[in-house]
Amino acid sequence: MMPRTESRYPGEELGLPEEGPRSVARMGRRLGALAVDWLLSLLIATAITRHPQFVTIGVFGVEIWLLTALTGFTVGKRLLGIRVARLDGKPVGFGWALVRTILLLAVVPPLVNDSDLRGLHDRAANTVVIRI
Repeated sequence: MMPRTESRYPGEELGLPEEGPRSVARMGRRLGALAVDWLLSLLIATAITRHPQFVTIGVFGVEIWLLTALTGFTVGKRLLGIRVARLDGKPVGFGWALVRTILLLAVVPPLVNDSDLRGLHDRAANTVVIRI
């Protein structure tokens, strides 16, 4: 077994470019997209209930799960020019999007990143967030 070499940039070991389309999305864009998705979920929850604090997380989870499974985009990711992609090139799909969403909602897994900026939720689902 060969020793692991130090990569020069996030995504190098995954065969992704250093910059531009298909490069690994940096944390600023990812956090911005998360904020947009959370605010959108809060607005929807406020429109449908008097107690949005109990509904927002559900709306957020459903939005993330369905949109990631169907398109690889959430509203926030689309606005910030990033998307979720499977490493094998296949669509994310409902199963892997569900795994990724559950781990994302647990909060800690997204905070534990590897050298390719992939959180535990991305590693579990065999995904990476890339620029479009």
